[in-house]
Amino acid sequence: MSLEGGCQCGAVRYRVEGEPEHSAFCHCSDCRKSSGAPATVWSAFPAERFSVTGGEAKTYSSNGASMRHFCANCGTGMWYVNEEVLPGMVDIQTATLDDPEALPPAVHIQAAEELSWMKAAHDLPHFDRYPGP
Repeated sequence: MSLEGGCQCGAVRYRVEGEPEHSAFCHCSDCRKSSGAPATVWSAFPAERFSVTGGEAKTYSSNGASMRHFCANCGTGMWYVNEEVLPGMVDIQTATLDDPEALPPAVHIQAAEELSWMKAAHDLPHFDRYPGP
């Protein structure tokens, strides 16, 4: 399997090959801060099966080990590298894939940091589109 993805503006593109080692919702506070979302879905691949195919991402580290790669143009976070925690792996933000349906998450991780209101999030009303006035 070969999957491609990239940022919202199209300036940075990447490709991953094969099946991920894992695909998971992450609830850690670092992911929340970097994404502005209550959780982020990641799919981890061995570094040799990841390649940047267009553009150049900017890198930010909040702690010296967590390297978050994002588009300097539009701000989209795309992949994460942490050699201390995930040696030899690249974690891609699954929602940045052209086909994010290809890698559904299988687990929730860092659940100790999950926001309390996320436990009831699926019980809230669902609308196919913005409900309007």
